Order: sequence, then C-alpha cells, then structure tokens
Amino acid sequence: MKRFAISPNTYSKKVLFQHWNILLCLLMCFMVFASQPIFASQNPEQFLEQSQAQDNEPEVHDNENSELATETSPYRFEVLTTDLSFPWSLVFLTDNTMLITERSGTVRHVDSEGFEISHITPPLHDLWVSGQAGLFDIALSPQFSRNKAVFLSYACGTANANNTCLARLTWNGETLEDSQVIFRAAPAKRGSAHYGGRIAFMPDNTLLLTLGDGFDYREDAQRVANHLGSVVRIEQDGSIPADNPMLASSTAKPEIFTYGHRNVQGIAWHPEQRRMFISEHGPRGGDEINRLRSGANYGWPLITEGVDYTGALISPYKQLPGLTAAEFGWTPSIAPAGLTIYYGDMFNEWNGDLLVPALAGKHVARLRFRTRSETVLSLSEHAANLDNPSAHKPLQLEEKLFTELNQRIRDIRVHPQTGALYLLTDSAAGTLIKVTASDK
Repeated sequence: MKRFAISPNTYSKKVLFQHWNILLCLLMCFMVFASQPIFASQNPEQFLEQSQAQDNEPEVHDNENSELATETSPYRFEVLTTDLSFPWSLVFLTDNTMLITERSGTVRHVDSEGFEISHITPPLHDLWVSGQAGLFDIALSPQFSRNKAVFLSYACGTANANNTCLARLTWNGETLEDSQVIFRAAPAKRGSAHYGGRIAFMPDNTLLLTLGDGFDYREDAQRVANHLGSVVRIEQDGSIPADNPMLASSTAKPEIFTYGHRNVQGIAWHPEQRRMFISEHGPRGGDEINRLRSGANYGWPLITEGVDYTGALISPYKQLPGLTAAEFGWTPSIAPAGLTIYYGDMFNEWNGDLLVPALAGKHVARLRFRTRSETVLSLSEHAANLDNPSAHKPLQLEEKLFTELNQRIRDIRVHPQTGALYLLTDSAAGTLIKVTASDK
C-alpha cells in the first residue's frame, strides 16, 4: 500500500481554502437573510395570523358533523362545517338557522346541523378584500322579529383609499337585500390592516361599531377630528344620537363614543355590570380588555403595555392622568379576536364570565370579576381604582379553554336557548365547532 506524505505547506493551504469556503457560505446566507423583509409588516394580527395560519390548517376537512377525538376533555366538540374561508362572525336566526360571514365577502346560511342552505353574496357597495380587509361582523337589530334588519361591517374602498363601512340590509327569509351604507369611517387611508369591525347594541338600541387605527396611522387615534382608533355610536338608521359625547366640539367627529384605541375586535354588553366591554389587540404585548365610558380616551399610543414588532419602544408610559387604563391585559399577546359574556344553562358556573377567543393564543380565555357584588361602581369611581397602581385589576384569568383543539379561534357565540358554544376557527379551511358539556 502506497503512503502519501502531505507537506505542512500543502496542509495549511488546504485548511485555509476550506475556511475561506465556509466564510463565503456564511456571508451568502447572511446576505439572503438580511434581504428578507422580516419586519416589513409590524402589524401583530397580520404578522401572527399569516405566519401561524400556514401551519395551522384544521385537522378535519372532509367529514361534516364529526366529533373531534378528545379523550381527556370535559367538553364534546362537534364539527358542523369544515369548508369556511376565513370565517369572521355568526348570528342565530329565529328559525334556529345561522348566518356566517366569510372575509371573502360571502355569507353562509346553514341549518342547526351545519348543512348549507344557501351561499349568499350580499350587495355591499365598494367592498374591498385584501389582507385583513373584507367582510367582518354580522348583527341582527334588537327589533329583528319586526323589522328584519341585519347589519354588516366591512372594508370599503381601494388599496389607496379605504376604511370601515357599515351597511343595513333586510333578511327576506332567503337572502339579504336592500343594502344601505349608514356609516363610512373617515378619512380614507392606505393599507389593509386594523379595521376593528365589531358591532353591538346598547340597551337604548343605539349601535356601537368598533374601528381600528389603520396601523400606519396610530397617532390619529388621539385625534377626534377623524374616526381612526375609535368606537362610534349611531342610531340604526345612521343618524347621530342627541347625547353623543363629542357633539359640543365643532372639530370632532360627532359619531365618536370613545377613542384612543388600537384595533378593537371584540365588544359585548355585560347585563350585571351594566357596561359595554371590548377586547383590543395590542402591539407586541399589551392586548387589553376595556370597559367603555362615554367620551373616554383609552390612551393608544400614549400608554401601552406592549412594544413595537421591531422591539422598539412605543411609549415609556403605562398610565397617564386623564387616560383610561385597561381592566385586564396580556403580555405576550394572545391576539384577542372577539368577546362574549356567557349566560346559559350548559355551563351555568360561568354565568357573567367574559369569553375571549384568541388567534395567536389558540384558546378561549375565560375571565371573571374578582368581586361580584350587587353594587356597581360609578364610572368615575371605577376609573379611580384603575389609576391606582397598587390596586388589583378588576378581572382575573380563570382558565384557558379548548387548547386541545390547537386552533386559531376568531369568534365565539352562545346559543340563546341551549347555552352551547359555537366557535369559528380562522383558516382558509375554517370550521364551525359546537361545544357542549361532555356529561350533558
């Protein structure tokens, strides 16, 4: 066998050549990595929703009315519908059927078992679908049995000039017709993020619509001369209530009820507390639950528990005089996408609790008031408690529900008769899941 001797000189050259190749490879990898727009979108919902949606397709696609295998769960999960395209909201009609909105602009009419009755394209003026933009919430008028009025919120306009619109339509028993735009947020802005879009009704039957800050326009959330980052209050025909808080100002938008919000995607009336509550997306951290107070400023972006997606500081302040602090917050973010107050027989131990569906968190957060007395504090007393740094927040996290589903949950609704829960999962192949107690 021949042996080959390698001189020290030759060995050094070979090692140097190998090291040089490694350095070149590392340099090329760095250049490719640096060229990617990692923080091109600092939008929490867009960044978290799009990146996580790719690896979170629902496991059940084919079998309608199938049950998910949950051996250790105290809940029974029944998949009613499996082919929804980014569903956003649902309502129960008086005949026990449901209307489900999809971000693409369609409304599904399904029966109580989840089987499709019809596929509706509502006549929405100027609907714009792109990114987070599209069809959002659906709500029935409190007088629906008499007037058959249905309200839809949606993104309207173009890529260079868009915002949130609200339309009133009529349900004729088979489809939605007679569309009228009763509110359009101003000004028109660029981009496809942060629309808000949730609808709720006050006890006096006035309508609240949540709005976002447009993402690139967060400073405008502190300017009441526009609608960005506000919650607006209008009558069901679009007119302005006579007791709205901004009517005395000649420069403020008269529809504004509260302002200083980032992106409110949950809203619900609490009958015991006799207050309206909202869930609000923070940036990187700083998701919030807030109790609405007419005319109040909720501080965004002057106060926040979160930071920007680059890690940059948005504000050094978590509280400031005159700005309303949150009832509860999440850091890191869970991306709260809705809100309902539970009342029903199915889970009667939860009555009065807040249920918050989470996109990034992939669960439903159940929150409870620390004290549940008959005495309801005035809003000024309550605000003083929130401003006290040593005081406990009024709400506390009781548990994270439905983590076994491992799904991004967009919306949660309570069946008005049975108390069963209905979940919408956020995906291109989204599902409608009915949740009941396993022992009932």
